[in-house]
Amino acid sequence: MDTQGNIRFILDGEIREIPAGALPASTTVLDYLRSLSGHKGVKEGCGEGDCGACTVVIAGLNEYGSISYQALNSCLLFLPMLHAKQLITIENLAIRKAGKTILHPVQQALVDHYGSQCGYCTPGMVMSMFAMFKSYTNPQPDDIRNNLSGNLCRCTGYVSMTEAVIDACAKGPVDHFTEEEEVIAGKLREILSDKRCLSLAGEKQNYFSAFTLDDALTIRDRHPGIRIVAGATDLAVVQNKRQVYAESLLDISHCDEMDFVMEDHGAWYIGGASKLEYLREFMQERLPALSAVLEVFGSRQIRNSATIGGNICNASPIGDLLPLLMVLDCSLSLMSKTGKRTVKLSDFICGYRQTLLDEKELMVMLTIPRPAENTILRTYKLSRRREVDISTVSAAFSMQGEDTASLRIAFGGMADRVKRAGRTEAFLAGKIWSRESVEAAMDVLESEFEPIHDARAQADSRRIMAGNLLLRFYLESREGI
Repeated sequence: MDTQGNIRFILDGEIREIPAGALPASTTVLDYLRSLSGHKGVKEGCGEGDCGACTVVIAGLNEYGSISYQALNSCLLFLPMLHAKQLITIENLAIRKAGKTILHPVQQALVDHYGSQCGYCTPGMVMSMFAMFKSYTNPQPDDIRNNLSGNLCRCTGYVSMTEAVIDACAKGPVDHFTEEEEVIAGKLREILSDKRCLSLAGEKQNYFSAFTLDDALTIRDRHPGIRIVAGATDLAVVQNKRQVYAESLLDISHCDEMDFVMEDHGAWYIGGASKLEYLREFMQERLPALSAVLEVFGSRQIRNSATIGGNICNASPIGDLLPLLMVLDCSLSLMSKTGKRTVKLSDFICGYRQTLLDEKELMVMLTIPRPAENTILRTYKLSRRREVDISTVSAAFSMQGEDTASLRIAFGGMADRVKRAGRTEAFLAGKIWSRESVEAAMDVLESEFEPIHDARAQADSRRIMAGNLLLRFYLESREGI
């Protein structure tokens, strides 16, 4: 396996190179930018992707060969993830002409509508607005809310910012970046022409970034137990908050063979490195329940980085996606250099943050069977705030019509892992779908789980929440009958 040793990306219109060992490979883009003299507009607020003060825009070549723009949290991006990308910061928006500074249309609209927040938060908000400017011509209120929900500030409110976004986007996505896109695309293609794996060896850390599935599996085989990173939305938080640095990392964020979504008449097939925001958009009409839960999964910036494989293999006991995927009876494709196997998701997670993934395997694909046409499917998330929050209890329910034998129930936040409510399902199986039977099942459900006490809720509160969600599903299922 051939390797290369320089991280190459575009900043300020020029290709930058960072040789292996010059910086720790898992240095965040935020820390890198703050070390430069001309890019200190980016700020650190929370260090965990909640506040959006560190938002930057990453431009890269899409499947059509043109450039797409996405807002991401720079505090959650490792430097190698910039390879073959263009990094755009707040300093790149305005331009100088004839000795004058000309604001970018987004910046000018923010000024015109008096939407500026404090100096600390405004740069990140402008970058989220800029990403919208390059992606929308007529954003709807839900689009704006979705894109700005990851930027938290309460100085002047969001009404004026919303007006500024509408104003700027109505004028079209043409700006000085548009004029430079062909040149930038050529430079990105030049970098991408070298498909050799990045091998970045440092004094305390070895970091590999694979561009092909074969290279990724080879590295996994040669380094059993190496830590896998795709979006770093969890691992970067651990590093930022606890100063814990993984000794050895395999980055699969550039592996296109694991970044796909396909469908046929019977199922959807989703690559392990597929981004959650793309999946949300793809499933809006096809599987609305999945799209709905993803709308309140982190922020747009986080979903632009986070992957389906990372979410599943993290095996969080409160994972928002896992209950739905379990009631859909999903399966996972696990691959190593020596073979491939398929396991049910309900079997894959076997304990607190424990899975059946072997130390030489990668989760390469998720298969979601297409629900029957008469399936009633609901997901719920109970949390202290709607956006960018961790669930107290999450739940999913699936049933074909009123056939209680087909009922599947799964909960997060009720045990050491996301689990199906097997005893409750068995109690209801074959019974008439009625309020009486559901209320009786609530008593079974109350004793089925042993939830923990923590800062979000007490165990008894969680039991009550779970029972109420079962009743809510019953009531909602009856609305169309």
